[in-house]
Amino acid sequence: MPTVALPAAGDLLHFELGVAYEIFGNPPREAAEGWYDVLLCGEGPVKVGPFVVEPDHGLERLVGADTVIVPACADVDVPPPPELVEAVRAAHEAGARVASLCTGAFVLGAAGLLDGRRATTHWAHTAELSARHPLAVVDPDVLYTDNGSVLTAAGKAAAVDLCLHLVHLDHGAAIANSVARRLVMAPHRPGGQAQFVATPVQVRGDHVLADLLAWAQQRLDRPLTVTDLARRANTSPRHLGRQFRSVTGQTPLQWLLTQRVRRAQELLEATDESVEAVAQATGMGTATTLRRQFKRVVGVSPAGYRHAFRSANPA
Repeated sequence: MPTVALPAAGDLLHFELGVAYEIFGNPPREAAEGWYDVLLCGEGPVKVGPFVVEPDHGLERLVGADTVIVPACADVDVPPPPELVEAVRAAHEAGARVASLCTGAFVLGAAGLLDGRRATTHWAHTAELSARHPLAVVDPDVLYTDNGSVLTAAGKAAAVDLCLHLVHLDHGAAIANSVARRLVMAPHRPGGQAQFVATPVQVRGDHVLADLLAWAQQRLDRPLTVTDLARRANTSPRHLGRQFRSVTGQTPLQWLLTQRVRRAQELLEATDESVEAVAQATGMGTATTLRRQFKRVVGVSPAGYRHAFRSANPA
């Protein structure tokens, strides 16, 4: 029976730990034989959200586990416990498949497991993860990443997707879909699908780009070029490009496209406007252009995105 170890140390969020325990600790009828043996590992009582849990094993039990799933840390500003970091590193060196849920990625980063690997975490913390672990290739626009022996998931719902992905790898699509049905959710989404959130760039009011970004966001329905933006900022296109990359991590045109797509997300969620009308309102011009760019950035079609959000929020 394969073992799944859940390390419990530090201050944890209860949702991600509960998700992992629910998925790996409750076998579907079709796979009752050969399911997972779940181990809760820690060095004593641990605060998990509003609860306190008592681990059944010490952290040393991570070594020898087939899979280690690191739950989310409650506060990324607090360094993960050294004993947790060392236990996770030792488990990986011993051959374990190691996965993190949401901010659990900071534990993997501290253990050196993200160096040279693609990783993600909740969109609100991707910049910090990248700054703290510059050798990691942090992707803020995916639900989860799979590097074989090291996997990472974005926030909450994406944690479910990654856990179902692991079940899929171990037991096949039919069993993973059976688990999803038990959870009353759609079959797991592919990891390359974008996080369905708006992540506005935070720019101080006194920053040189603050007025320009606000000005452009009010004119997303109009054709805008880098020359237009540079003229508005009273600078050269080349200098403007350097400023954009330093502040947003994108070129001016990439930033404009991201804003147009996020505006399209808002309209698809909140209105019944046709795809053609949304394309016009966001400066995409045609429905064909909107569909192509939206699918590239978000990972699903505009119609699929609207259906997903209307299904989740029928009101």
